[in-house]
Amino acid sequence: MFDALGYRLKIGIVLPSTNTSMQPETDSLRVLGVTNHASRMLIQDQLMDKKAGFNSVLNNIRTSTEDAIHSLLTCKPDRVIIGVSPESYWDGLGSHERVMDSFLTMTGGVPVTTSPDAYQAAFKAFGNIKRIAVITPYLPVGDNTVSKFFTDNGYEVVAIQGLGAYSPAQISHISQEKIFQAIKEIDSADVEAIVQVGTNVAMAGAATIAEAWLNKPVISNNVVLYWHALRQSGIVDTFSGFGALLEHH
Repeated sequence: MFDALGYRLKIGIVLPSTNTSMQPETDSLRVLGVTNHASRMLIQDQLMDKKAGFNSVLNNIRTSTEDAIHSLLTCKPDRVIIGVSPESYWDGLGSHERVMDSFLTMTGGVPVTTSPDAYQAAFKAFGNIKRIAVITPYLPVGDNTVSKFFTDNGYEVVAIQGLGAYSPAQISHISQEKIFQAIKEIDSADVEAIVQVGTNVAMAGAATIAEAWLNKPVISNNVVLYWHALRQSGIVDTFSGFGALLEHH
């Protein structure tokens, strides 16, 4: 028997307990017959202005992932999205493969979608993008970690700008005005795409608007994760309103 509402796909989303942006943004991306089901990784809303605090937040995410996944599995999702930015589990070349093996063990084989895989799939969809400008929610201590993820994976970070959130919950307070300002500041002729990381940044709408006036991809974290989860699951519906990925790829 099929789920009455999620008869095409039930997506499980594991996200930090402080995150108030990802769930509503991904709900707005659902297509007919696809349902979303969230489970929370318990973390504290602690300061991330210094490396010790930033690393503590990452560690809290990593250590609480398994319990959140186990809770989620009771609703029997068809796929699990790990709803965090790409640097959250990154520990150098080869680490992603180990982390994916760990996730699949936690899910008991239920397929998993992650930010690193989603961004790389999007870059390929847009013609093998290599030169990017990156927007993060963080202060400089977090920006460096994000930049390392992309450069380790062979991408040139032409520019990077943090939006200055000093704790996980504060990320959701970042305004559209601040996002647009950051996009304008980091864009240049050398940049093939603007990339935003951080699933608690409400950027789906701003990215769509920015694509229209920049005439280049502006890839937000929540949209790229959800797009990749749909495509990996054989859902190829396209629709407008949330950028070129979902409209054309």
